[in-house]
Amino acid sequence: MSILIDENTKVVVQGLTGREGQFHSLRNRDYGTNIVAGTRPGKGGENVEGIPIFDDVEKAVSETDANVALTFVPPAFAKDAVLEAAYGGCELIVCITEGIPAKDEAEMYDILKKETEASLLGPNCPGLISPGKANVGIMPHEITLPGNIGVVSRSGTLTYQAVHELTNLNIGQSTCIGIGGDPVPGMSFIDVIEKFQADSETEGIVMIGEIGGTAEEEAAEFIKQSVTKPVVSYIAGVTAPPGKKMGHAGAIVSGNKGTAEAKIQALTDAGALVVKTPTEIGKAMKDVING
Repeated sequence: MSILIDENTKVVVQGLTGREGQFHSLRNRDYGTNIVAGTRPGKGGENVEGIPIFDDVEKAVSETDANVALTFVPPAFAKDAVLEAAYGGCELIVCITEGIPAKDEAEMYDILKKETEASLLGPNCPGLISPGKANVGIMPHEITLPGNIGVVSRSGTLTYQAVHELTNLNIGQSTCIGIGGDPVPGMSFIDVIEKFQADSETEGIVMIGEIGGTAEEEAAEFIKQSVTKPVVSYIAGVTAPPGKKMGHAGAIVSGNKGTAEAKIQALTDAGALVVKTPTEIGKAMKDVING
């Protein structure tokens, strides 16, 4: 079984008329994802290769019963777009946009939590895919394989590599999720791992973290207390110098906080198998699921 999205998911794409939005949306539709609508203010009534365009999400949801929003909107307008999707009735919002100001992210996060029931994945994330069912984002479906291992990562590229390593060993995935590397993400490791734990058909979990923040340590404590399924983990940034931002806005070590060593120790103490390189993920998972 999958989490968050499946073959019944109906997707409205914010920014479908733009280059990136159109490219990935049509690619996802070709994969089998049910892309039912797009939005662009002032473009209502038009269509993109048969997909109807609406002026706003509320109209799109009313006409198509869309329940998931995929957001390809420039950084300056992304906060308003995400809130529009939440108020418009979408249960899940997948925000691909990177470069959103941290102030906007914080405000967006607070409003979503206080005033809506919507869940946010991202921003600055590759989205998620339930192999064989639906792809909502920019993940390459060609490297996936339907199966029973859940994957969650702060890094989009390392998500792809983890999936590739699993698929190469014929280990399929239930759902693969990139939560994004910004300082104020929507869904956390814990949010996703809790769903994998509750999913009866997910047999193991791959968690990929990186330096910066305390999300991995918090996830480790949750794993220790609440997760019975095997967890394989990799932490990126072992050689990163303190005080220097490494790629992701949230990947920065300050003093003794946010270090790879602290995260590795916390996960090891929680019972996770922590590998030294991402190329070891597939074999490590094969070993733990085979006992």
